Amino acid sequence: MEKKENQLNINVPTAIIIAGLLVAGAIIFTNTPQNKNTGTTQGAAAANAPQEINIAPITDKDHFYGNPNAKVVMVEFSDLECPFCKVFHPTAKKVVDDSKGQVALVFRHFPIPSLHTKAFKEAEATECANEQGGNSKFWEYLDVLFATTPSNNGLDPAELPKIAVKIGLDETKFNSCLLSEKYKNRVNADIEDGSKVGVNGTPSTVLMNKSGKKILLVGAQPVESVQAAVEEMIK
Repeated sequence: MEKKENQLNINVPTAIIIAGLLVAGAIIFTNTPQNKNTGTTQGAAAANAPQEINIAPITDKDHFYGNPNAKVVMVEFSDLECPFCKVFHPTAKKVVDDSKGQVALVFRHFPIPSLHTKAFKEAEATECANEQGGNSKFWEYLDVLFATTPSNNGLDPAELPKIAVKIGLDETKFNSCLLSEKYKNRVNADIEDGSKVGVNGTPSTVLMNKSGKKILLVGAQPVESVQAAVEEMIK
């Protein structure tokens, strides 16, 4: 009780200063990513404001979902063991599916080894699926992997060839591809691209339109938020 009474005797000006410092600190803390897998944005203004974004051009080597001639393309940087990426994956696809051809999705790898040691090999596995079955098998493999993994490094590596067989790929060819590490450079190139963009957490998604406008959405934002951002890009 004595301690509490002494706290109440702080004069009013001092209390106001302390309160102001606490509020300022709370704002800084809220807008600073605390780890590299995030389900929240770095503030609505930061997420939706036009930005100077240095991103590698989209080519026919990219993994496309939706209309290649769409007005808006979402480039998603994702870690396959990130729980927020697992949540956001169907969200991103739904935005495309509901857009009537106005939005397309491009997937780029951004595994974060310091958090998920298995994610890099899983990224390579999706590329091996693409090698055998093309773009459609890439997305099919990706869908099943996200549905299978419990996230946070929880997927047993033995599941990788099982997923390949499940979607109709040749297991021997798949395993040979995975062991060869032939797509290691491809995954690293995506990571380098994401770093240039300014990605420091997953999922992070760059929205771009035909006029060259780009914005960065950070975190597993809900469908409504992504669709609202897309509408702004279409205007």
